[in-house]
Amino acid sequence: MSTKPRSLGDVLQEFSQHRRLMQEELQKVIVGQHEVIEQLFAAIFTRGHCLLEGVPGLAKTLMVATLAKILDVQFKRVQFTPDLMPSDITGTNVLEEDDNGRRNFRFVEGPIFTNILLADEINRTPPKTQAALLQAMQEREVSVGQTTYVLPEPFFTIATQNPIEQEGTYPLPEAQLDRFMFNIKVGYPTSDEEERILASTTRGEKPEVRKVLSGRAILNLQKLVSSVAVSEYVIKYVARLVRSTRPKDDAAPEFVRELVDWGAGPRAGQFLIHGGKALAAMDGRFSVAIDDIRRVAIPVLRHRVSTNFQAQAEGMNSEDVIKRLVKELPAPEIPKFE
Repeated sequence: MSTKPRSLGDVLQEFSQHRRLMQEELQKVIVGQHEVIEQLFAAIFTRGHCLLEGVPGLAKTLMVATLAKILDVQFKRVQFTPDLMPSDITGTNVLEEDDNGRRNFRFVEGPIFTNILLADEINRTPPKTQAALLQAMQEREVSVGQTTYVLPEPFFTIATQNPIEQEGTYPLPEAQLDRFMFNIKVGYPTSDEEERILASTTRGEKPEVRKVLSGRAILNLQKLVSSVAVSEYVIKYVARLVRSTRPKDDAAPEFVRELVDWGAGPRAGQFLIHGGKALAAMDGRFSVAIDDIRRVAIPVLRHRVSTNFQAQAEGMNSEDVIKRLVKELPAPEIPKFE
């Protein structure tokens, strides 16, 4: 009995259904934060890493821990502190003695050997320790001594950062920030959401979430998302958008030249397209639209565009510049066929 092969449309519809199930399970624990959740999903389905930024008490850690439960993958959390060493994350070689009295070094894996790593308050640890984590994020491997160890697949780093307390912190340099696909701002809940949070969290009941996707299923979905079509038209728009953030580029509008010190690099364009593919696939669509790129523009670009003193004097930050750029930048013209 032969089974009929499923079409791409059927597969995308199934993927869209999985995404809805994940959202429903996550919303049992997390109230609101729809945009944050959508961006987290987009990063996971495109092998991206996220930096969550928000004041304490907005359930950033709870969100990531719940997401790991839904995905049926290994999850580890590291609380970053000023005395944390690189070996506390990557692992270390320990000297052991066998039954014959011979001594050998054995590698003991650190918490980075997991599927989802939550790097809590990443800006509280010195640059040396931050660098150990960021090598793993880029190459997805860890070098200890003369040996290189490959990290398990899938592997994601979700880091959190508190924007208020700057005392005793080591802000991530721009080159390291660039490793994160999204910089996601977690905002305060609305009045209605806050009332629901207070009602649900003070009852003493703990909602149970069920597993929706396995690690293998995530890897298959990542392949599916990468196969979503991107037209030359969308690529032109992405290239123009990224180049428009650079003050010395001919494509940059006047306000960017006045307010920006430096703009985004080519990696921003790659992440814009990856993010657009994820949004299209989560909606069950075959190809990326310009609107998908506009929806991911702020989380992809806000940590890649550096504003100058003039912008600060006018009360503008990188997010304001990107919003204006997205609003004013026209979509490229579609060539007309005779």
